[in-house]
Amino acid sequence: MTSMGVNGVINRVAELKEQLGLNPPPAAATTGANGTKFASALADATSAGVAQPGKSSGPSGADVVAAAKKYLGTPYVFGSDNPSKGLDCSGFVQQAYEDLGVKLPRNSWQQAQAGRPVASLSDAKPGDVLAFNSPVDHVAIYLGDNKMIAAPKPGDHVKIQSVYEKPSHIRRVLDTVPAAAVQDMSALRPAGLRGAGSTGGVSGVPYADLFNTAGARFGVDPKLLAAVAKVESGYNPKAVSKVGAQGLMQLMPSTARGLGVHNAFDPEQAVNGAAKLLSQHLKEFKSLPLALAAYNAGGGAVKKYDGIPPFSETQAYVPKVQNALAALGG
Repeated sequence: MTSMGVNGVINRVAELKEQLGLNPPPAAATTGANGTKFASALADATSAGVAQPGKSSGPSGADVVAAAKKYLGTPYVFGSDNPSKGLDCSGFVQQAYEDLGVKLPRNSWQQAQAGRPVASLSDAKPGDVLAFNSPVDHVAIYLGDNKMIAAPKPGDHVKIQSVYEKPSHIRRVLDTVPAAAVQDMSALRPAGLRGAGSTGGVSGVPYADLFNTAGARFGVDPKLLAAVAKVESGYNPKAVSKVGAQGLMQLMPSTARGLGVHNAFDPEQAVNGAAKLLSQHLKEFKSLPLALAAYNAGGGAVKKYDGIPPFSETQAYVPKVQNALAALGG
């Protein structure tokens, strides 16, 4: 390219920037025939408002993985895309992406056609969608290192697994999503947890004021506290279980002492203790179902079984509280 050609391009870029109001008119745009000023002007123009290849303000594969992990422990429910009730494999994948503002089709075979193809597992990146069998009947989200997260089958729950067979399809969705299409990154928090740290109020239930106050203090949804109380004691502050759990929130004496609750039959102390405990579990497990399982069976059991423990009481307890929460609008 000649010096005149370079300077002509520089001047044209400067004119365009001035017309668009991106910067004041440059003092001298015709110096330098070695292309340096051309590169600088072009870089300025692109950074001023033109998307650059490889750069995106949208979500990353790591964001997909983080969103997906927040559903660990959610029960598998065939045909469900409602996290408060459970998720099937494609409902889980769809929800994880939806939490990032990215829309995917509902069915697994449709998700196996979303985005663009990836040649092999060795080329896959965290956040990619893995599909299995022909016709496709299962999908998962790749984590890297030959691991994936999936809602495997009835009777199971969302969990991390090894990629146990060669995927029939590997799809990269985020590369095909314009950054401008993803507006609200606050949606990273999945639906099952959006209310968990909220301080929105609850009304129309016994002890609503206590739930609202404790929820605001400990960053737990008051509706979640009310749902736990409903399932635990039916809002009875004098309740005692057959194993010795006490009060409105059914705290075991040793647990109550550890939470600073001196009298579990005192509704205010009980609700504050339960809010503190749920807050701890939500922060540790980053999953509402797992936090509820820990409230019922203990955090140690959740860790031991890497999910909701296989205890019939706990398996029934988690969806009961989730249903009670949904009934309260949570």
